[in-house]
Amino acid sequence: MMLGLAWRMLKRELRAGELRLLFVALCIAVAAVSAVGFLADRVGRTLELEARQMLGADLVLVADQSIDEAFVREAQARGLRAVRTLVFPSMVFADGRAQLVEIKAVGSAYPLRGQLRLAAQVDGEDQAVAGGPSAGSVWGDARLFGLLALTPGAKVGVGELQLPAAGVLTQEPDRSFNLFSVAPRLMMHIDDVPASGLIQFGARVRYRLLLAGSDPALAGWREWAESRLDRGQRLEGIADARPEVRNALDKAQRFLGLATLLTVILSAIAVALAARRYMQRHLDACAVLRCLGTTQGGLLRLHVLGFLMMTLLATLLGVLLGFAAHFALVSAMSGLLGAQLPMPGSGPVLEGLLVAAVLLFGFAVPPLLQLARVPTLRVLRRELGPPAPLAVIGYLFGFLLLAVLIVRAAGDLRLGLLAVGGFVGALALFWGIAWLAVGLAGRLRGGAGFGWRQGLATLARHGAANTLKVVALGIGLMALLLLGVTRLELVEAWQKSVPADAPNRFVINIQQDQRQAVADWLAGQGIAAELAPMVRARLLSVNERPISAADFPEDDRAQRLIEREFNLSWRADLPTGNELVSGRWFSGKAGEASVEAGLAKTLGIALGDRLVFSVAGVEKPVEVTSLRKLDWDSMRVNFFVLTPPGVLEDAPASYITSFHLNAAQRPAAARLVEEFPNLTVIDIDAILAQIQSVVGQVVAAVQVVFLFTLAAGAVVLYAALLSAIDERRFELAVMRALGARRDQLRAAMLVELAAVGALAGLIAALGAAVVGQLLARQVFQLDPVFSWTSPLLAAVLCALATTLAGWLGMHRLLAVPPLAALRQGA
Repeated sequence: MMLGLAWRMLKRELRAGELRLLFVALCIAVAAVSAVGFLADRVGRTLELEARQMLGADLVLVADQSIDEAFVREAQARGLRAVRTLVFPSMVFADGRAQLVEIKAVGSAYPLRGQLRLAAQVDGEDQAVAGGPSAGSVWGDARLFGLLALTPGAKVGVGELQLPAAGVLTQEPDRSFNLFSVAPRLMMHIDDVPASGLIQFGARVRYRLLLAGSDPALAGWREWAESRLDRGQRLEGIADARPEVRNALDKAQRFLGLATLLTVILSAIAVALAARRYMQRHLDACAVLRCLGTTQGGLLRLHVLGFLMMTLLATLLGVLLGFAAHFALVSAMSGLLGAQLPMPGSGPVLEGLLVAAVLLFGFAVPPLLQLARVPTLRVLRRELGPPAPLAVIGYLFGFLLLAVLIVRAAGDLRLGLLAVGGFVGALALFWGIAWLAVGLAGRLRGGAGFGWRQGLATLARHGAANTLKVVALGIGLMALLLLGVTRLELVEAWQKSVPADAPNRFVINIQQDQRQAVADWLAGQGIAAELAPMVRARLLSVNERPISAADFPEDDRAQRLIEREFNLSWRADLPTGNELVSGRWFSGKAGEASVEAGLAKTLGIALGDRLVFSVAGVEKPVEVTSLRKLDWDSMRVNFFVLTPPGVLEDAPASYITSFHLNAAQRPAAARLVEEFPNLTVIDIDAILAQIQSVVGQVVAAVQVVFLFTLAAGAVVLYAALLSAIDERRFELAVMRALGARRDQLRAAMLVELAAVGALAGLIAALGAAVVGQLLARQVFQLDPVFSWTSPLLAAVLCALATTLAGWLGMHRLLAVPPLAALRQGA
């Protein structure tokens, strides 16, 4: 019986419009969260499916020294398939031409996952092949064929061997992007490596052991191997596949998470305002039901059941809208995600239901608690307001749930916690400013016309209600400004993080005896370039304490840094794009070193620490005398560790440089390689274009989610204005009955609306500027310069929009005859 009554009540309230606002707010929140959820679910499933193919295996052991045969024997004993690969740079020769390439030597079973594809000739049709090249032959990619002018079957000098080029390699599953490993690829059989004589002492070789098999066997082998890993060895699983794609998607998810969580916050405000209005308009009906014998528990169950059914309907509609909207997100990011994505699972549906439940129980049920406690005496004494808000505890519980929801919606713990902290801080600050401003308005009534005096008097007389409206509108407008104005600043800062004249060519492998000749050649071409020495070294100890990856069990980045070799350099002056954050620059003291501040923070290095590096087997002790902040986005050559001259010069070194080529200068890169065949010129124009493409796709996706935020903001504005209409109807009728003219009341209403809108717009602009700076610096690692003009102009426009919207909603009250309004309010 109660269920049927609740359903009939819900249908009546929806037809009458009492619950439409709350229904729309729930739909918008669910749609925004589920749209981003569907996208994230599909992307996650895609990466999971493709990660194993991108690795070429299920698990990979990577090392900078030869891998012990015990690892292979243990894998085979557990029923795993295993294959070795070697990757190293070397020169190859063909018909008098020389080219630095990255050689990959593979076993016959390679790859264990994914596909190799081979074409008979450049631009020819390729096909999948079962394994790598057979012993006695090599494959090259199209770039190598072009640089060496190879034809199928042509001999290629690989060390001491002459091997025929048997095909053009078009697809390699585990070839990841690395700025300093984008030389042309040559693939050979691993059995040919000893005879080639290419691997000598000091050679830079990456050893990899690829494994594939059942998940339990892999897990067992991994547990066995982790305790036996040496320095420079690490395991890579599917979570590490394609980090460049994951990094781009992580930043995209943060932007989308920002838009989503602001939509949830706005929807929570709208739900709270709509539920409060519903409570105020149903006090009389509930008082009558109490007189007819309905208990408090019965009233509460009746309304909660109705709201539950409405929430289920809103969730269903919101999920459908989100599912439709996520196709727009997929389309906006199609270049980043690829064409084929599996369909999503049911996870986003549950997330949408969770959002609706949090908004319902956190912000709609507390006012219902007040309805259930309405006194029966209200039937006779209409002036009795709602019961004391015992629901404060309910609102507090709702806020805690909302905080958890915000963190989930953000997709990033730091972003979510900053959003929660910003929301709480903004709420407290806005409430304080609004309360003081509304109170002050009551003291500024003299010396002006009736409209001004009455408008400010009404503003102060309804201080609590107007403070609530200012805070609600301020939070809503701040969210819109944050995405509508500061969002543009964030995106612009991201896009400008790579300058237009940033270096787009890197040149590596410049030998010491070529340094001056290369510098003179570049200068003769009008190319400004600085050649920097580069020495590879491994960090051994800090303050005489040996350091290893085991010292950082919870920090994956620190472990990777410790396991890898660092690129060190020396120079006397502070490089361009470097800024000292602590310490002093080199003073001429022996054994000084300057360390990048981020690296120092990650590894716990401080000023005055003594570091020992191993450089070609020779230990080099240095003392940290300064920490530097680097502009990595400048695309210049940067180094984690710098020393003054006199510390590293006796170590084997090569030189590296970067410079910018405009369209007219681009042929110079090919002439440089012709002049110095051993050099490798890395063209990163395509990389820069890809970065800009990713930014553009993310911006387009944010625009889609921003539509939900706009809709939620419109609901907040409408809900605030509806509550004002309810409060003013009876009051205006009394004033008209006492002789006030319509033009006087119109002026008073406009003054009140303008004051509320201007105050809300001003505090929203200030809040958006502060929160935008915080998000840019702490979450997105950007350094934007926010202009105060844009937020303040937006605040003025918001005040005008609020006044106009309020007037359009409230001017009809002046046309209602005073007697009718008094009877309705009586």
